[in-house]
Amino acid sequence: MKKYLLGLDELHILAKYIVDNFKNGVVILRGDLAAGKTTLVREVVKYLEIDEDVTSPTFSLQHSYAGKIFHYDIYNHGLEHFISLGMLEELEREGLHFVEWGDDVLDGILTEAGIDSLTINIKKISSNKREYSICTH
Repeated sequence: MKKYLLGLDELHILAKYIVDNFKNGVVILRGDLAAGKTTLVREVVKYLEIDEDVTSPTFSLQHSYAGKIFHYDIYNHGLEHFISLGMLEELEREGLHFVEWGDDVLDGILTEAGIDSLTINIKKISSNKREYSICTH
């Protein structure tokens, strides 16, 4: 497990780590409400110099940025709904797939399907500091 303690102005360090070390697959983002899951996706998109607005896909389920970054939020509808819509097939597409609120069940499904994944647990330390714990699978 790799850990980072970063302020918002240092988040590019984690974005660089993700882009340099994980080119294709699913990044499961876990953390409380307002922990910074969408903020991390925004920083990765910015690091890749993609000029698009990054917002939470809470109500739309999926956003795509430049056809290589995919962003999902399964908080409102849950994993079963995500699966019933055929979204697991989306995760097989080439690119980085960030899934907010993914759990151990999703991790198991990805492992069984042979889809590379890593999990980032985000813990809010203060208004500007977060602890990012990275587990590769």
